[in-house]
Amino acid sequence: MAALLRRTLGAPVTFRLCCLKKSSVSRLQRSLAIHNQRALYHGTTTDQRRPTSCPYQALPLQTGLMLRRNISTSRRSCSDILQFKLSDIGEGIAEVTLKEWYVKEGDIVAQFESICEVQSDKASVTITSRYDGVIRKLHYEVDDIAKVGTPLIDIEVEDTDKMDEDIEDSSSSSSDSDEEVAPVAATATSGDASVGLTPVQERVRVLATPAVKRLAMEHDIKLIDVVGTGKDRRVLKEDMLKHIEMLASGQTPAKPAKAAPTKPITTPPVPQPAAPPSPALPPVRRPAPVYISEDRKEPIKGIQMAMVKTMKKANEIPHFGYCDEIEVSRLVELKPTLQKAAADRGVKFSFMPVFIKAASTALFSFPILNAYVDEKCESMTYKAVHNIGFAMDTPHGLLVPNIKNCESLSIFEIAQDLSRLMELGKVGKLGQDDLSGGTFTLSNIGTVGGTYAKPVLMPPQVAIGAIGRIQAVPRFGEDDELYKAHVLNVSWSADHRVIDGATMARFSNLWKSYLETPATMILDLK
Repeated sequence: MAALLRRTLGAPVTFRLCCLKKSSVSRLQRSLAIHNQRALYHGTTTDQRRPTSCPYQALPLQTGLMLRRNISTSRRSCSDILQFKLSDIGEGIAEVTLKEWYVKEGDIVAQFESICEVQSDKASVTITSRYDGVIRKLHYEVDDIAKVGTPLIDIEVEDTDKMDEDIEDSSSSSSDSDEEVAPVAATATSGDASVGLTPVQERVRVLATPAVKRLAMEHDIKLIDVVGTGKDRRVLKEDMLKHIEMLASGQTPAKPAKAAPTKPITTPPVPQPAAPPSPALPPVRRPAPVYISEDRKEPIKGIQMAMVKTMKKANEIPHFGYCDEIEVSRLVELKPTLQKAAADRGVKFSFMPVFIKAASTALFSFPILNAYVDEKCESMTYKAVHNIGFAMDTPHGLLVPNIKNCESLSIFEIAQDLSRLMELGKVGKLGQDDLSGGTFTLSNIGTVGGTYAKPVLMPPQVAIGAIGRIQAVPRFGEDDELYKAHVLNVSWSADHRVIDGATMARFSNLWKSYLETPATMILDLK
C-alpha cells in the first residue's frame, strides 16, 4: 500500500485490491478520490492515465466533491501476525510438555520446518510450521505444559489471503503426498548366473502440498521427476518453479537421486553345526550412581503420567495368570540360517518377529483374545487386524509401540518394522500412530535377563504375554538319555471377566507348538 501511495503523489494510478481489510480499502478509496480531484487541475484523471494493457479496473471512486487537502502517507505492510495454535494430536490428549524449541523470536521459518518438540503422555511429537514467516513470540518456555488449542507461537506472514487459500486447499486434501509409478528394472541371481528381468512398476511416494500438485498438473510435470529439497525429499514450491523455469529455457533439469537397488538375495548353504550355540546372556548394564544430597520433589508427567493412567485402569480389571515353558531347540538350530538371510536383506535377526508371527497365526483360532472390551464391560469388539505391541525399554521410559497388520505380514516384514520402531524408540521419535491401536501385546523381558513375570493388561486389550530369556538346560529324552535343551518361559495374563483359563491355555499350547516345531506354522500361515 505504501508503494501505491507514493506513486499516487506524482500522478493518478490504477490500484489492484490485494490483502487489505475493508477499513483500509475505504481509507484508500477516499485518498485516491481526493487525489483524482487534485489531478483535474493538471488535466489528467486516473482513468486517463490507466495503461490500456492493464487487466485490472480502477477502484470505483466518488468524485462529486472538490476537496483541497494534503495527503499524508505512512509505510504500512500487508503482513499479518497469526497465532499458531497447538492442534489436537489425537487419542484424547489435552496437554503436552514442551521439550525443546527449534526456533527463537526473530527467526525466519518455512512451511513444514520444525518449530518445537512436545511430549504427550504417550509419544514425542515434532510440531512443524504451516506458514512461511517470521517468529514474533514464543508463548511457552521449555518444560512448560501447553494446552491443546492454545497458541504456541505468533508468526508474521506475508500475503495472508494466499496462506488461507493454501491452508484451505491442504485441509480439503486427505494427504500431502502423491504416489507415482516408475519403471524399475529388477534382476535376480541364481548361483553365479545373473538373469535379467523385464522392468516392473514400482510405486514411489512423493511428498508435496496440494498447491505444488496443482502446479505440476497445470504444466504436465510428474512429481517424481522433480528434485525435492524439503524434508524427506518433499517437493517444495520453489523446487517446482525452478523445474518449470529450466524446462522453459530449454535446459535439462536434474533427476532426483534414486534409492540404492536392493542387494540380490542368494540362498546360503544350510550349516550343520555340531551343536546349536547357546544364546548369550544379555550384558549387565550398570547405570552410573547418582548421589542426592537433599530431598527433591518432581512432578509426574509425560510417559510416567501415561503409566499412572494406564495402570489405574488396568488394576480395576481382575487378572488371571498362566505360565508355561517351551523347548525351542529346533528354532535355535535355524538361527544361523535365518541370521544370514536377514543380514543379506539388511535387517538384524532376532526371535521376536517369529514369536509375533506365531502369536498372530494362533489368534486366528482364538479371535476373542484379539478384542477390546468397553469400560463398562458391556460389549466386546473383535478386531479385524492383529496390531501386536511389544514393550520397549527406552531412555525416556517404558513404551509399547505396535506392529500393524501382523496377520498380513511375513516374518521378514515384521522384523523390518520391529527394527524401525526400536530405532525410533531409542531417540524418542516414536509417533502417535506407532503407539496407538494395539490389539494384543507381547513383552520380551528376556532382553534384560528375566524368566517369569506377571504382565499387566493394557486396556482395552484382553490379553498380554511376557517372554523370558532362552536358557540352555539339561533334559531327559524318551529313553532317559540326557541332552541339552533350549527352554523359553512365557507368562500370560488375561481379563478374567471375559477370558477363561482354558481359552488362554489352549491358545498358549497352539503358540507353543509353532515354536517347538516351526515347520507346523508353515501349514497355517495366511
